Amino acid sequence: MITLTQRAAQHVKDFLANRGTGVGIRVGVRTAGCSGLAYVLEFVDEPNDEDEKFTSDGVNVFVDPKSLVYLNGLQMDFVTEGLNSGFKFTNPNQTGECGCGESFTV
Repeated sequence: MITLTQRAAQHVKDFLANRGTGVGIRVGVRTAGCSGLAYVLEFVDEPNDEDEKFTSDGVNVFVDPKSLVYLNGLQMDFVTEGLNSGFKFTNPNQTGECGCGESFTV
C-alpha cells in the first residue's frame, strides 16, 4: 500500500488540475546514486495493465510490480523547508540512504 498525506494529495490534485489532464501519479524506483535506488514520480494519463493501483485521499497512485517490492508501505508527504519544497518519502523498507539524500538502500 502507498499513502499520501493530505498535503501531498492536495499538491498532486492541484498540479493535475493545472496540467489539465491525468488520472493520477506513478511512483517507482530506478537504479541511481550512491546508495543504489532513487524514487521516480510521473503523471499518469493512462495506467499500464500491470500497475497496482492505490487511492489515497482522492488521488490514484500507480506502482509497477517490480517497484512495489521496494515501496510497499511508503508514505509520501509534501513539505516546505526554508525556500525548498518537495515530496518527502517515509519508506519502512529503507535501510539506509546516501549523505545527500538522493538515493536509498533496501
